[in-house]
Amino acid sequence: MLDPLTRPFRYKPIDWKKSEPKSKSKKKERARNWSGTLKRLWTYLSIYKIKLILVVLMVIVSSALSLLGPFLVGISIDQFIVTNEMNGLVGMLLFLVLIYIGYSVSIWLQNYWMVDIAQKSVYEIRSHLFTHLQKLPISFFDQRQHGELMSRVTNDMENVSSTLNSSVIQILSSILTFVGILVVMIYLSPLMTILTLTIIPVMVFGLKWITKRTSIFFKEQQRNIGEVNGFIEETVSGQSIVKVFSQEERVVNEFERKNQKLKQSGFWAQTYSGFIPKLMNLLNNMSFAVIAGVGGILVLQDAITIGVIVIFAEYARQFTRPLNDLANQFNTLLSAVAGAERVFQMIDEPIEKDHQDNRRAPVLKGNVEFKHVSFSYDSSEKIIDDISFRASAGETVAFVGPTGAGKTTIINMISRFYDANDGEVLFDGENVNTFKREELRSQMGYVLQDPFLFEGTIRENIRYGKLDATDEEVEAAAKEANAHSFIMRLKDHYETSLSQDGSGISQGQKQLLSIARALLADPSLLILDEATSSIDTVTELKIQEALRRLMKGRTSFVIAHRLNTIENADQILVLVDGKIIERGTHHQLSVKKGFYQKLYDGVEQ
Repeated sequence: MLDPLTRPFRYKPIDWKKSEPKSKSKKKERARNWSGTLKRLWTYLSIYKIKLILVVLMVIVSSALSLLGPFLVGISIDQFIVTNEMNGLVGMLLFLVLIYIGYSVSIWLQNYWMVDIAQKSVYEIRSHLFTHLQKLPISFFDQRQHGELMSRVTNDMENVSSTLNSSVIQILSSILTFVGILVVMIYLSPLMTILTLTIIPVMVFGLKWITKRTSIFFKEQQRNIGEVNGFIEETVSGQSIVKVFSQEERVVNEFERKNQKLKQSGFWAQTYSGFIPKLMNLLNNMSFAVIAGVGGILVLQDAITIGVIVIFAEYARQFTRPLNDLANQFNTLLSAVAGAERVFQMIDEPIEKDHQDNRRAPVLKGNVEFKHVSFSYDSSEKIIDDISFRASAGETVAFVGPTGAGKTTIINMISRFYDANDGEVLFDGENVNTFKREELRSQMGYVLQDPFLFEGTIRENIRYGKLDATDEEVEAAAKEANAHSFIMRLKDHYETSLSQDGSGISQGQKQLLSIARALLADPSLLILDEATSSIDTVTELKIQEALRRLMKGRTSFVIAHRLNTIENADQILVLVDGKIIERGTHHQLSVKKGFYQKLYDGVEQ
């Protein structure tokens, strides 16, 4: 069976950073993606074909029974009530009870099976989406709001789930009911049927006018929900910065602006969609009046019976109900398809993949060389330009320079988060692009400026560096990282639970845990990005001691603004505007009295 991710239909990846197209182009995009999204959803639903067939059978049974009930009521009036035949009436009532019991059972079964299909399908989509997110390059996350991504993973997926749970059955049931009612009505009285159908042109015109506008507003509403979620996530994450710079009023005003847009789009989407039941009620009442008036005349002329009028009155009510349901579910379907479209756009983003000829990375000795490497993010301005340097195994190479000089970009290229546009990056004399990324990164350790800890225990967070490590190995790594003493002062020691991102312990303690995690991983190469920034002096001494142990015998690349922390580096590369302008040891650069010395003295910022 084909995996839905490998089906031939694919979306063209979309640049989310670009503004929305004009209304005219939006219409074209909507028409194109509508069918594509439905095809994509079917690839997940079609896995459960047998159960879907059973659902369809139950829908057919329930629709037939719902039509049979009113028909038998009409027959009962003509054959038993008018003729005062009690025995036949009692038998017919018992039969009607069985019909309505069967109707209820078929409704329950179709809902039960459809919910099962929907939940399994959404489970597969959500699993594929999350798995795909793990394969996307860092550049994907760098260029997008995390709140917007979360909105697609949560809100849009929930929208798809609720629609599959109920709307699919209702749409199918409405179509079958409508066709069945029409067939029986024509059989009973073609003239009454024609009179009843006079409401259809009005209904079609009204629905077309409403849904044309509703679809635009629902799509706008989904986009605005994503913007609001992204802004909330960004503001909550940066709450300390908001308060430090007294920007509460500004962010509240910005939120009000975005929230106002969401309110407006939501108001008009719901207002226009709210016209549908009102229109249907009006048409239903008009239809009933026509049936009662014309039917009464025909009864007086013995053209039809009273039972036929009763059947027509009930069918006329049911006749507009499926159309009403179809219109309402169409709005829901529009919203769900818009959500599914956004989800599939993420799934179709190109993943970070190795070339088929890439091979397993050998155990790295730690020799790293950049040969005339240049790189730009958008092919317009080079972030690093013709960079060349060599780090021998076990050496420490430090990168210094002003913000935007290209320090982090070089680190990202060592990690293969980005690949060079020109030149070569060599590991032990071999081009880094010939190795599989995952195996390459598995031999690297990272201690970043903002240490990230996951929700879980301290032991689990340290073990993240080596999942099969024993408890003794975890504790040994913590001791080497100078983290053991503060861990033992906590109430539950290594079993202390940390909330998301490690809140509950200090920044310095988080950093010690991240060093312990790197020590446990025992990497060949080490990357340190501002590992001692924003740390108090006492904790910094502990971190520096732990880092010396971590760096011993390993090739290390260090980014530092506190230049006193890299005085013992084997090489210091000074970067300005993506170029190396000075290189050497601390002593050599200090004697030179150049740009490095100005940075060291605090003259250049």
